[in-house]
Amino acid sequence: MPLDVEFGALSLLPTAVVLALAIRSHRTVESLIAGTIVAFIMTAGWGFLGELSEAVLTVMQDRDVAWVVLVCALYGSFIALIVKGGGANAFGRIVTRRVSSKRGGLLWTWALGLVIFLDDYLNSLTVSSSMKAVTDRYRTSREMLAYVVDSTAAPICLIIPISTWAVYFAGLLEKNGVAGEGSGIEVFIQSIPYMVYPFLAVLLVPLVILGVVPLLGAMKQAEHRAETTGQLAPTGSENLEIRDTYEAGDASESSASLFFVPLGTLIFFTIWFDIDLLMGVMAAIMLTLVQYTVQRVMSLTEMLDTLIEGLRVMVPVLCILIAVFTFIEANTAIGMTDYVIKTVAPYMTPQLLPVLTFITMAFVSFTTGSNWGVFAIAMPVVFPLAIELDVSIPLIAGALFSASGFGSQACFYSDSTVLTAQGAGCGPYEHAVTQLPYALIAAGLSALAYLAMAWWV
Repeated sequence: MPLDVEFGALSLLPTAVVLALAIRSHRTVESLIAGTIVAFIMTAGWGFLGELSEAVLTVMQDRDVAWVVLVCALYGSFIALIVKGGGANAFGRIVTRRVSSKRGGLLWTWALGLVIFLDDYLNSLTVSSSMKAVTDRYRTSREMLAYVVDSTAAPICLIIPISTWAVYFAGLLEKNGVAGEGSGIEVFIQSIPYMVYPFLAVLLVPLVILGVVPLLGAMKQAEHRAETTGQLAPTGSENLEIRDTYEAGDASESSASLFFVPLGTLIFFTIWFDIDLLMGVMAAIMLTLVQYTVQRVMSLTEMLDTLIEGLRVMVPVLCILIAVFTFIEANTAIGMTDYVIKTVAPYMTPQLLPVLTFITMAFVSFTTGSNWGVFAIAMPVVFPLAIELDVSIPLIAGALFSASGFGSQACFYSDSTVLTAQGAGCGPYEHAVTQLPYALIAAGLSALAYLAMAWWV
C-alpha cells in the first residue's frame, strides 16, 4: 500500500465490524480476527494474507507483547499455586468471618482492589480469584464481581503514582517534551487531580453496591439470575475461571500464610525490581515453591503440574491478547487514530480542548482496545495544541490519562476486560456489557467536568 493512501472515515470500518460481531456472536477472538482481516483487505486487497502474516510476526516479535504474554502466563501459574495450595480458600475464610451480607462481600472486594495498585493485571487476577469464595457465598453474579474488580484495576493504577501506568505515562511525558528528563513522574503527579474518570469510576462502585445507583440493563438481569437460580456465571462460562480448574487445598487456619506470604513476596519483588511485574512474579513463584516445599503443602511433582496447568488455563486469554495486539497493528496500518484526531483538531479551542481530548481519546481507546499505544500517537498532536492555545498541561494530561482508563475498563476486548473476566469466571463480552452503563455514567460526568474545568484552570 502506498504510504500516502488515506482511508478517511473508512478507517472506522474494521472497528465497526469487530463491535458488531462481538455484540451479535458474543465471541471475542473471532470478532477481532474478522476486523483485522477487513483492515488488511483494505490495505492490500486480496493479497491481504501477506500483510496479515507480517503483522502477526511483528506482534509476536515485539518485546512489549512478549512481556505481556509472559506476565499473564506466569500470573496464571502463580494464582494456580495459591489456589491449589489452599491459600485462596484460607483468605476467603478469613474475609468470610468478617462479612455477613452480599454488600459486605462486594465492599471487601472493592477495598482489596484499592490497596493492590501496582498494576491492573495484578489487581484484576489477584482480587477476582481471591474474592470469589466470599462473593459466591451470597449469590453474587460473576458479572458483578468483575465490575467491582475492573473499576479498581486501571483507575486505581492511574491515581496512585507507584504503578506501571505511572511509569509508562511519565516516560511519554518526557519523550514529548512536556517534562524534563527525570521529571516525568512529577508532571504525572500534577495531573492526578485532573484525572476525573478514574476517581469517578472508583467512587461509583460503593454507590452501586449500596443501591444508591440502581442495577442497570444486563447487570440487573445477571444479578436476578444469580439470586433466583443460583447460577453465578453466565451460560457458557463454566470453564473460563481459574479457581474451578483445580481442586483447592484445605483452608485450615495455618494455611493463611500460603496466601499472604506469596502475595507479599510478589508485591515486594515487583517494587524491588522497579515496578517490573515479570521479575516480580518470577521471584514470587520461586519463593512460593520453596515455601510450599518447606511446609510440605504439595510434592514437587504436584507443584510443577500446577504451574503447567496454570499456564494452560491462561491460553485462551493469551490468544485474545495476541488478537488484540494484531488488531491494533491493523488499525495503525489504516490510520484510524490519525483520522479521528485530525477530524476533531479543527474544533479545538481553549475551552473545548480538554473535553474534546477526553471524548476523542476515550472513543479511540474504546474502539481499538489500546490503552497505552494510541496515546503515544496522540500526545505529539495534543500537547503542542495545548501549548499553542495556552491550556494547562496537567489538565490536558489528566484528560488523556482519564481517556485511557475509560478505554481499559469499557472496551469489550481490552486486556483489562479480558483478564478481569478470566479471574472472575465470566466471558469478556458478558463482563463488558454489564459494566458499560456504569463506565458511561462516569465518562459522561467526566466530560461535563472537563468542560467546566477549562474555564477556571
